[in-house]
Amino acid sequence: MNLDELLDAARRIAAAAGDAILAHYAPATPGAPRARTPEPHHKHDGSPLTAADLDADRLIRERLAALPDALPLLSEEGREEPLAARRAWRRFWLVDPLDGTREFVEGNGEFTVNLALVEDGRPLLGVVHAPALALTYWAARGRGAWKRAGTGAPESIRVASRRARAEPWRVVGSRSHAGASLGPFLAAHDPHVLCSVGSALKFGFVAEGRAHVYPRFGPTMEWDTAAGQAIVEEAGGSVRAHPEGGVLRYNKPSLVNPWFVASCE
Repeated sequence: MNLDELLDAARRIAAAAGDAILAHYAPATPGAPRARTPEPHHKHDGSPLTAADLDADRLIRERLAALPDALPLLSEEGREEPLAARRAWRRFWLVDPLDGTREFVEGNGEFTVNLALVEDGRPLLGVVHAPALALTYWAARGRGAWKRAGTGAPESIRVASRRARAEPWRVVGSRSHAGASLGPFLAAHDPHVLCSVGSALKFGFVAEGRAHVYPRFGPTMEWDTAAGQAIVEEAGGSVRAHPEGGVLRYNKPSLVNPWFVASCE
């Protein structure tokens, strides 16, 4: 399969995984009781795990395995692959079946399915699909970055321009994981406007120009960022380690990311 075919397949699979998640989803309605309240378990790191995570993971695994090009898969909900095996992976799928499980449980809609194809340590394509919001971002190297809202036509997206330096920085931050170091960063970027959003949607906000910067000064894993990085980079932005400045890499000995800043610059 060529890159365009792989991207189309990834979009279809992300959409199907989103449908599987929505079968478990109970959106929050002000003043009304929840129809269904997901009962999450907790993994060894304290993060929540629901049946929706597992169903989405199962579907993605089955659909990717059925593609003509069989590639290794690394998923948040899968078994940990030893470094000795991963070192042989030139190309592999990197997946978070349900990014933003806390947002899913709370019913605010700000959760995503993240699919990325990594080649030689860099994201080659990425899909970030928010099923409850009917919103999808996607990109592939050399194909630009795109967004589709609802049943509308796909739109080419681009990061915001910073020509107007007097304009306040539009900063998007984590709804659940702000981190103590965010305050000093914001103080260095006055004037600014801060918006809190869950999951990999923050990358989409930077890619489409709704935000100038997304700083993350707390732990993330490779499956949290690869798809969003592909989209931001194809939209003309960057995702760099902070404060070192190097581009985020993948399939590292440790799957934990360094702190990073996704930016329009």
